[in-house]
Amino acid sequence: MSGKLGILDRKKTCLVVVDVQERFRNVIFEFDRMVENVRKLVESFRILGVPIIVTEQNPEKLGRTVPEVSKVLGDFKPIEKLHFSCFGNKDFVGEVKRLRIEDLVLCGLEAHICVLKTALDGLKRGYNVHVVYDAVSSRKQMDWGISMCRMGHKGIFLTTAESVIFQLIEKAGTDEFRKISSIVK
Repeated sequence: MSGKLGILDRKKTCLVVVDVQERFRNVIFEFDRMVENVRKLVESFRILGVPIIVTEQNPEKLGRTVPEVSKVLGDFKPIEKLHFSCFGNKDFVGEVKRLRIEDLVLCGLEAHICVLKTALDGLKRGYNVHVVYDAVSSRKQMDWGISMCRMGHKGIFLTTAESVIFQLIEKAGTDEFRKISSIVK
């Protein structure tokens, strides 16, 4: 029942950082806002001990994960892909299965291509999919907006970085809450 309501449980959730790569920096709508919110998500998920998967689309051409995000990830090995959907990569599918999660929280690029295809494929495979509205973007604002509408109409939960973070924290007054509060301010 909680899955149908979009309620996140940190033991059943994974953050997927989709293709937040250097070559996109100067062409993406509100790139800095998107990267800042991805950074907040990554830092918070690390504090909470919630798994994070990072993908990179054709990194030889598009570069690596931007430093603002990679520096807060710590040691990580991105899953390199050519398919637009992360589910087109066997390493990604294997990692998601290994984690035994129910909820995928997606952020990154591009909203109308890789994020959309991954979200729809995740839904098709039975996952509860949450797309972080303020932590995804596209080159064109219209593509970003239309993809958000489409995903929402298909039953994908549209949310914000702060909403996801505080839903996973669950209560104030803890060490986690104090550490994360300074991140989201």
